[in-house]
Amino acid sequence: MENEARRPYRMGARAAAVEVTRARVLEAAAGLWTRRWYDDVTLQDIADEAGVSVQTIVNHFGGKEGVADAAAEVAAAQAELARQAPAGDVEAIVGVLFEEYERQGDANVLWTAQIDRVPAIARAAAHARGQHRAWLERVFADRLPASGPAREHALNLHYAATDVYLWKLWRRDLGLSREDAERAMHDLVTSIDPRRGHDA
Repeated sequence: MENEARRPYRMGARAAAVEVTRARVLEAAAGLWTRRWYDDVTLQDIADEAGVSVQTIVNHFGGKEGVADAAAEVAAAQAELARQAPAGDVEAIVGVLFEEYERQGDANVLWTAQIDRVPAIARAAAHARGQHRAWLERVFADRLPASGPAREHALNLHYAATDVYLWKLWRRDLGLSREDAERAMHDLVTSIDPRRGHDA
């Protein structure tokens, strides 16, 4: 009876240990990939950073692409949680977006620069594009046309106005302060409100 009672505890502890190991590997990989190209990071690099063996990584993820896919899933979930803003509140919407871009923008730009040659990154980017579009549809639901070409046009404008590469242009290429860049995005998003045309 005692052994039977202890078995669920042992299984639970083992599952918890597996999750801790996976999280350490993914955190290590994500940290390395924010600073280095995908091809420049080896499984051994990730193992050293996480304090595990290469075989452990292979057992959990199958290889480097598996690690990249899992890391992208974690990043997408974190972005979903972080992007909480009231629909229609442009200041709040731009604010939460800048919080994310200031924290992850450089890594996102580095990551997406490799889309054409790394399938795992191409998959992650495709998912991120869909996620961003769905987010735009939620937070700008009050201003988007109901359906059809007008809605697609408005969504395309809002996508361009909130894309990470626009953040990069303002913050990295032009050297704007965060305050000035955030104000620029706010003004741009405000200027493309489809409802403004009805007031003219």
